[in-house]
Amino acid sequence: MNDSVDMARDVYKVPEGYDQDLSQMLKELISKGSSVKVCGTCMARCGIFKNHPYFDGAEKSTMPELAEWVIGSDKVITF
Repeated sequence: MNDSVDMARDVYKVPEGYDQDLSQMLKELISKGSSVKVCGTCMARCGIFKNHPYFDGAEKSTMPELAEWVIGSDKVITF
């Protein structure tokens, strides 16, 4: 959501001083079969890397789809 949509782009770089690469974590989750959905509205209006593509496996989604996804889940992981 919001500017976090940039983490699903290959051009994303870990900020200096951070010890975790959230973009790489997303790629690892995708490689293990997890769904990664990116807010479509946020894709359209947010992000400093607006014109760069998203990596494979990051699906465009909607707020209603997010709500259904959360309701239907046994566990929800956010970061």
